[in-house]
Amino acid sequence: MVVLTPVAAGEVVKFMEAEGVTAEKGGLRVSVMPGGCSGFKYGLVIEDAQAEDDITVDVGGIKIFVDPFSAQYLSGTTIDYVSSMQGSGFTFKNPNSTGGCGCGSSFSA
Repeated sequence: MVVLTPVAAGEVVKFMEAEGVTAEKGGLRVSVMPGGCSGFKYGLVIEDAQAEDDITVDVGGIKIFVDPFSAQYLSGTTIDYVSSMQGSGFTFKNPNSTGGCGCGSSFSA
């Protein structure tokens, strides 16, 4: 469903450690929410445990939690972490996206 590059996985582990979240129960919530300049925006947050209706995928020892609404938009998405002179952050390569804008965190489907 969702792929984390090795660089992105390393950053997720750092965030989990900083928040005291263990890999046994906690993980990364990846979500799609209405909003942003193109119609939808991505959300990433470290969570202590999955929700009851989550789809959970283990990617390289990191649990990824996806709610049913978001799952329909995230299939095949690759999450990377990039650093540049302009800043650093997570990026999304989503084959379901039909458009986007310059911010990089908003898309249309």
